[in-house]
Amino acid sequence: MKIATWNVNSIRIRQEQVVNWLQDNPVDVLCLQETKVVDGEFPRSPFESLGYHLYISGQKSYNGVAILSLKPLLEVSTGFAPVVDAERVGDFDEQKRVMMGVVEDIRVVNLYVPNGAEVGSDKYEYKLRWLEVLKDYLRSLLAKPPHNLCVCGDFNIALEDRDIYNPNQKNNHIMASPAERQALQDVLGIGLADAFRKFTSEGGHFSWWDYRQGGFSRNRGWRIDHQYLSANLYERAKSCRIDVEPRKLAQPSDHAPVIVELG
Repeated sequence: MKIATWNVNSIRIRQEQVVNWLQDNPVDVLCLQETKVVDGEFPRSPFESLGYHLYISGQKSYNGVAILSLKPLLEVSTGFAPVVDAERVGDFDEQKRVMMGVVEDIRVVNLYVPNGAEVGSDKYEYKLRWLEVLKDYLRSLLAKPPHNLCVCGDFNIALEDRDIYNPNQKNNHIMASPAERQALQDVLGIGLADAFRKFTSEGGHFSWWDYRQGGFSRNRGWRIDHQYLSANLYERAKSCRIDVEPRKLAQPSDHAPVIVELG
């Protein structure tokens, strides 16, 4: 089974690119982030014509997640609230950032983690609190069958220095500050591992490049889109790669797809 994650930075703008990519890369499951469209305006038919079942949780202009699956998903839910106590969740589900579904023996979780704006800001504190709730959410999911968990998406965190083209001054940089990294490490500590690092240890591999200052042409990128797997799935992983080809297109998303293949 192949599961891909891709922050498309507006599905209506990238619709043709995503359709073409799926024709060339017919993955079993595609998790999308930053769809930036309300559910009723999501361009369903081009993807349904390729045989995909669509599960959508969107909002106007911001955020938004969706899962495209060749097989129907079971136990589909959106947000933290179906799993975590409502008081603990608070207002986090107002932003459409979380979707989950089961395909075969795998529970797929699609995430768009808040960016955080800048270190020390209100949005930064929001991000850290959001990650605390995420840990509770994933721990609860891991405890229920099926126990195979694939957690993928745009995490807006480069976990290690080798995930950044230039890690200097990282301590004060959003997406690389010590508190963000520790928060993500705490999430992974429930029993998740990085599929990409199972196969690739060196730096220089990125999934996001800033549109400005020739970020992509100069490979000044960050690896912030991840595929995290529970122990059994990690052992079943046969490959994990970042497909940089869509980033070369005209008017691309600033992110590239990340694909894990599971045996």
